[in-house]
Amino acid sequence: MPQYNPPLRDMQFVMHEVLNIVDELKQCPKHADIDADTINAVLEEGGKFAAEVLAPLNLSGDAEGCALDKTTHEVTPPKGFKEAYAKYVEGGWPALGCDPEYGGQGLPLVVNQSFYEMMNSANQAWTMYPGLSHGAYECLHAHGTPEQQATYLPKLTSGEWTGTMCLTEPHCGTDLGMLRTKAVPQADGTYKITGAKIFISAGEHNMVENIIHLVLARLPDAPEGSKGISLFVVPKFLVNADGSLGPRNGIFCAGLEHKMGIHANSTCQMVLEDAVGTLVGQPNKGLAAMFVMMNAARLGVGNQSLGLTEVAYQNAAAYAKDRIQMRALSGPKAPEKAADPIIVHPDVRKMLLTARAYAEGGRALSTYVAVTLDKALASDDEDERKAADDEVALLTPIIKAFITDNGWIATSHCMQVFGGHGFIHEWGMEQFVRDARINMIYEGTNTIQSLDLLGRKILGDNGAKLKKFGKKIAAFVEEEGTNEAMQEFINPLADLGDKVTKLTTEIGMKAFQNPDEVGAAAVDYLRVVGHLTFAYFWARMAKVALEKQASGDKFYTAKLSTARFYFAKLLPETATLIRTARAGLQPLMEMDEALF
Repeated sequence: MPQYNPPLRDMQFVMHEVLNIVDELKQCPKHADIDADTINAVLEEGGKFAAEVLAPLNLSGDAEGCALDKTTHEVTPPKGFKEAYAKYVEGGWPALGCDPEYGGQGLPLVVNQSFYEMMNSANQAWTMYPGLSHGAYECLHAHGTPEQQATYLPKLTSGEWTGTMCLTEPHCGTDLGMLRTKAVPQADGTYKITGAKIFISAGEHNMVENIIHLVLARLPDAPEGSKGISLFVVPKFLVNADGSLGPRNGIFCAGLEHKMGIHANSTCQMVLEDAVGTLVGQPNKGLAAMFVMMNAARLGVGNQSLGLTEVAYQNAAAYAKDRIQMRALSGPKAPEKAADPIIVHPDVRKMLLTARAYAEGGRALSTYVAVTLDKALASDDEDERKAADDEVALLTPIIKAFITDNGWIATSHCMQVFGGHGFIHEWGMEQFVRDARINMIYEGTNTIQSLDLLGRKILGDNGAKLKKFGKKIAAFVEEEGTNEAMQEFINPLADLGDKVTKLTTEIGMKAFQNPDEVGAAAVDYLRVVGHLTFAYFWARMAKVALEKQASGDKFYTAKLSTARFYFAKLLPETATLIRTARAGLQPLMEMDEALF
C-alpha cells in the first residue's frame, strides 16, 4: 500500500522563505494577527489528518467504489469514508478559511489551500466530497441573499452540509448556453426546477444530513444562449424557517457514472422533477455568479494534481532506493548486493526529478496564487485588490491546465519507475495515474483553459495582465542580473520572457486576420507561459537556496539540484512548443474533414 508523508518542510520553505506570506498577509486588516507559528501548527495537524485518517482509505476506497440503491436513490460511499468525514468535521477543518460571522476560523485561504494539497495527496476521491462545499460557500457568500446566507452558510462552514455545482447536461458540457433545465416561478417566490444534470461530483451520499446543490437553469422568458442562464440553490431536503429539515426535495441521483478513476467519489446523474429552488443573484445572470464557484474549482483541480504528483513522487523515490535491478553502466554501485538499486540509473533519476520538479514548482505557483487571492479578497486598498484579482485571473488557467498536464506526466513516470509492479493495484501507482487523468478534463478541459488564457486573459486586454506579471519577472531579472551565482537561472528566464513577448505579438497579429489562429496556438502557448511562471518561481527558490546552502542543511542542496534539473531538462521543452505554436493553423485545417 502506498505511503504518504506531508511535505511540511517544503511548504514552510515556499511560504516563509520564498514568498514571505506572513508579511504579505499582515497588510490585510483581517489577517493582521496572522503568524508563521499558527500557520505551521495548523498544517502540521492537517498533515496528520491526511496521512493517518485519509491515506489508509485510498486504495480500499478505489477498489470498493460507491453503491447506489436505485429504490431510495441513496448512495453509500466506500467503507470508512463516512467515519473519516465525521473526524474532519469534529476537527473543525471545514471552517478553516470561512468567515467568522458564519462560524468560520477566518484563516487565510493559502492555509486552506495547503491543507487541501495534503488531503488530495492522501485521498483525492474522498477530498472531493467536502471540496466543492468551499465553492458553494464562496458563491453564496458573494451572491446569496441574506436569507440564503443565514440558512446555508453556517451549515456549510461547520461541514454539517456539503455543496455541489450542477452545470453539465447530457447534451452540453462547457457550452452552457445550450442547457435546457427549466425553472418556473411560483407565487411564494420560489421556483420549480426540472431537468437532468450529469457528472455531478459528490451529488449524492450519506455522509451528511443535507446536500446543497447550486443549479443552472433557464427561466421561461430567458434569452437564448449564456445570457439566459440563472442560478438557483436547491437543497436535497427543504429547510424550514427555523432551520430544521423539511421534506425531501425533487432532486435525486438516477445513476452513478462508471469511471476510469476517482472510483470512491460518487459522480452522479442527477434528475430534477419540480425541485424547489431559490434564485441566487439576478435573473439571467447566473453564469457570472457561478463563476465564483467555477474559478475556485479550477484552482482546486490544479491542487488535486499537485497532490497526486507529490504522493506519486514520494512512493516512486522510496521504491527506487529499495528495488535492485541490473548494474550501473559505469560499474557496480552496491557491490555487496546482487544488483544495484534502480535509483543509480540515469533515466530513473530523470523520471523522479521530473515529478519532483513539477511538484515543487507547482507548490510555489499555487501558494503564490492563493496568497494573491487572499489579497484580492481582503486588502483594504482598492487598487491592490484589482491588481491581485487581475493576476489571479491570469494565472488560474495556468494552474488548472499546466499543473494537471504535469500531474499526468509525473504520475505516469512514477508508475514507470515501478516497472511491472506499477501496473498492479496493490502498489497504488496505477490509481494515481487513473485519478490524475480526469483533472485534465473536468472544470473546463485544458484546451478550454488555453483558449481562456490566450484569447480572453491576454489578447482580450491587449496583453495588459501579462505585461504586469512580466514586469515582476523583469524586475527580478534586473535585481539578480549581476549575481554571478544566479546566471544559470536568470539567463534562461530572461530569454524565455523575451520569447513569450514576441510569440504573443505574433499570434495576436495572426488572430486579427483569422481568429482560428488562437485555437491553433493556444495549447502550446499555455504550456510555454506555464514554463515561464515555473522558471520564475524556480529562480526565486534557487536564490534562497543559494543564500542558505552554507548552513549545511541538505534541504537547500536538494532544492538547488532540482532547480538545475528543471532548467536543464524541462524548460527546454519551450523551444519545441514555440515552433509548433508558430506553425499556425494551416497544418491543422488543410485536410478535408471527410478524410478523417
